[in-house]
Amino acid sequence: QVYLVESGGGSVQAGGSLRLSCTVYGYTYIKRYMGWFRQAPGKDREAVACIGSGGGDPDYADSVKGRFTVSQDNAKNTLYLQMNSLNPEDTAMYYCAADPYNYCSINTEYWGQGTQVTVSS
Repeated sequence: QVYLVESGGGSVQAGGSLRLSCTVYGYTYIKRYMGWFRQAPGKDREAVACIGSGGGDPDYADSVKGRFTVSQDNAKNTLYLQMNSLNPEDTAMYYCAADPYNYCSINTEYWGQGTQVTVSS
């Protein structure tokens, strides 16, 4: 069994910050490729930030570059997303994702339950 458990969502005003966390339980080999995705009402799910366990620079959606930072603590099997300068367009359900083979793909095999982020103007 594999579980991805997210936390850290909430409601903030524009300009504020939040940090999301995602802990992997079970077969941790799935952490080879991990990322954060989001889905706003009426929109498709999109990749926000992705990272590989083998090193290298993370990848970010253009809309969040310079504002969001993805990082991971391998000792804790936890992925983080630091979100700064939030704006109402960032409002969405945020999902943690992990896959041993697919990088930053909507076809990622393992997903968390989602955590809601709401930004008010």
